[in-house]
Amino acid sequence: MGPGSRPATVAVMATGARRAGDEAVRLATPDELAGLPEVERAADELFDALGMGPFPRPGTPDELAAALAVLVVGRPPAGFARVDRVDGGAHLEQLSVHPAHGRRGYGRALVRGACAWASAAGYRELTLATFRDVAWNAPFYASEGFVVCGIADAWYAARGLPPEEPELAACGTRVIMVRQLARSA
Repeated sequence: MGPGSRPATVAVMATGARRAGDEAVRLATPDELAGLPEVERAADELFDALGMGPFPRPGTPDELAAALAVLVVGRPPAGFARVDRVDGGAHLEQLSVHPAHGRRGYGRALVRGACAWASAAGYRELTLATFRDVAWNAPFYASEGFVVCGIADAWYAARGLPPEEPELAACGTRVIMVRQLARSA
């Protein structure tokens, strides 16, 4: 299976490490995409307490449908991870958990599920862009094996890609983090 293929849900749920409580991480169904922008909007409100924002609008159901993969946890989804292709590689474009479902391990399960999905799809690494100085951003991803490899806009520019949305740049330093993935059998 080459990069960009959509592996079966079973690859995402290969071990209990990709579960949060009794909730398995799974690929979103098409009818679940409509509810995910509200999950993202609610999750973005957590940044209000830090004086950050406003953020770019949440992704639309059509944008989510165009992603390489959208993984969810819960029924209806309490959180989701969106994986896109950036510079030929797998990139965790969005991770959102509705605050009403926070502190249950859903975010960690979704990150692990995104890594498992990308590995099963043939990618050797997973990248993401995040705020360097927000406790539930870069330090959280570092706890999952991601390492900082550069400042976001410089990383994008070096690859001939457009910079991030100005709303994000105005909120603080954004970094690119990368995690090497185990090769799937």
